[in-house]
Amino acid sequence: MLLVIDVGNTNTVFGLYRGEELLKDWRLTTDEDRTVDEYAILVHELFGLSQFHFTDVDSVIISCVVPSMLVTLGSLCQSYFKQQPMIVGPGIKTGMPIVYDNPREVGADRIVNAVAAYEMIKSSLIVVDFGTATTFDYVSEKGEYLGGAIAPGLSISAEALFKRASKLPRVELVSPPQVIAKNTANSIQSGLFYGYVGLVDGIVGRMKKEGSSVPQVVATGGLATVLVGVSETIDRVEPNLTLEGLRIIHARNATEL
Repeated sequence: MLLVIDVGNTNTVFGLYRGEELLKDWRLTTDEDRTVDEYAILVHELFGLSQFHFTDVDSVIISCVVPSMLVTLGSLCQSYFKQQPMIVGPGIKTGMPIVYDNPREVGADRIVNAVAAYEMIKSSLIVVDFGTATTFDYVSEKGEYLGGAIAPGLSISAEALFKRASKLPRVELVSPPQVIAKNTANSIQSGLFYGYVGLVDGIVGRMKKEGSSVPQVVATGGLATVLVGVSETIDRVEPNLTLEGLRIIHARNATEL
């Protein structure tokens, strides 16, 4: 089985594949202070709940945007899975040309998402990934990564508002009953939610104007399923896009191992 690990700034997702089938995935808080043994205990417990074992894993691939976590998870793979993990980064074969001023600057998660989305669509596309930051990535009709945009995530925006405006309460990040809200909590939700939808649709719209074709818009990440019903630009949601991209990239490099 293949273990794919996607390390984000907020969450780390583990996914277990048999061939092209995602058998199970688990989400943990990304914590740089956890030791290798602490992660091993957590993953062991999660595996056990689904009747899996460390010995079931015969290969591992990691995408990571938190550099210090690579050491921890690399040691986890070597000590407990007895595997040398494949790391998404310079030198890895993605099958996608990176048309960027400095390709090394592009986050591994952005490339992984782009690879997975293009494999699904085989046409021009925009990937919107709702994470700690929200990233927008444009892929050409030929399958070239052309660049994109990065914006603060909705949770970051909400947290900044709560910290800097002392009289405003914390609210659940959900769609309010109406845009013209009748109380403070709903007013905050309206501003955050519909303001963010406006941000997403605005950036996607401008990207479409700059592109040479009409791209499909694929969303992934925690808020994707919430915003898709309100956004005027999101065409489809793929919750496991990053995990699928890791599987694809591993397959493209497995023959060279």
